[in-house]
Amino acid sequence: MKEENAAAEVKPSKARRALGIAGNVLFVLFFVLCLFGIVLTVMSKRDSDGAMQLFGHEMRLVVSSSMEKSDRTDVSGYKIKDIPLHSLVFIERVPEDEEEAAEWYSRLAVGDVLTFRYVYVRQETITHRITAIEANEGGGYTITLEGDNKSESSEAMQQVIDTSQEDSPNYVLGKVTGKSVVLGYLITAVRSPWGLVFIVIVPCLIIIAFEVVRIAGVVSQKKKDKLRAEQQSKDEEIAELKRRLAEATGGAETAAADDER
Repeated sequence: MKEENAAAEVKPSKARRALGIAGNVLFVLFFVLCLFGIVLTVMSKRDSDGAMQLFGHEMRLVVSSSMEKSDRTDVSGYKIKDIPLHSLVFIERVPEDEEEAAEWYSRLAVGDVLTFRYVYVRQETITHRITAIEANEGGGYTITLEGDNKSESSEAMQQVIDTSQEDSPNYVLGKVTGKSVVLGYLITAVRSPWGLVFIVIVPCLIIIAFEVVRIAGVVSQKKKDKLRAEQQSKDEEIAELKRRLAEATGGAETAAADDER
């Protein structure tokens, strides 16, 4: 019975320990993610265009739904598929060196997603997909772009950029090489007052709760250990008294037997 009880005590202890480790790992990941979001937000505020620079990469938030999934656009064969609103996109910038830039443009193809500056009423930063690209006779490329999110009632608005026009207000910033919806929503949340409260205060409350639970567990375990030690000491004392009593009883019986002889 004692062995069964010991096994029963060990199993919950292991399960509790495993849950504790898993909880700690999840919390650390959440904390790192929040910290990363705060860093990116601070860095984006330093840039007049709202871009974030980190580890040699440029990151931008998508602020329109023009690249969201649409049944009228087949993107199954492309690396970058739909880009939901508030996503964070990772951008490979156009090289500053002219020869490197020419080589960079030569690798572009239909289906690639570019981030570029374009003027309608005012200059805007847009992220759209290449629908056509042609080499100009005098050098450079004419690139036609449009968003994926097309409706049946209206045609998609296209943008045309001639890379040979150096002074044009319409120019390519870079190529989108990846996206993250999670980081995008995190940064969007951090930029709002309620989101900042959630990102900063909630983790602090979680830390406090974890510490309270941990301290309560330590105190409870110490009480259990103390009670177990006291009970073991009592059991040992009772066992010792029983042994002495048995010895005394055995000695008296032996003496009485000797007297009868």
